[in-house]
Amino acid sequence: MLRPRRSRTAAAGNDQVKTFWMILAAAGGVMAAVFVFEGDYEKAFVAAAAGAICWFLNFRVQLKRRLDSRNAENEENEEPDEEVRS
Repeated sequence: MLRPRRSRTAAAGNDQVKTFWMILAAAGGVMAAVFVFEGDYEKAFVAAAAGAICWFLNFRVQLKRRLDSRNAENEENEEPDEEVRS
């Protein structure tokens, strides 16, 4: 079945989401380092955990995009099944 390809705006939106999660992950790491330097280990743990969660969300966005493109390629390459009638 023919489908329109993704527009550039959709791809740009995914890149913006990926960048957003990476910025938040880096900010969480920096905040954790600052809190450790200040000796506030409880806040450091929370900041590091939040940064790790943001990194995993970034990884999830990347993986979802790869799987979607792979599924789209597989659908394009599939041949329609011929029905066998008796």
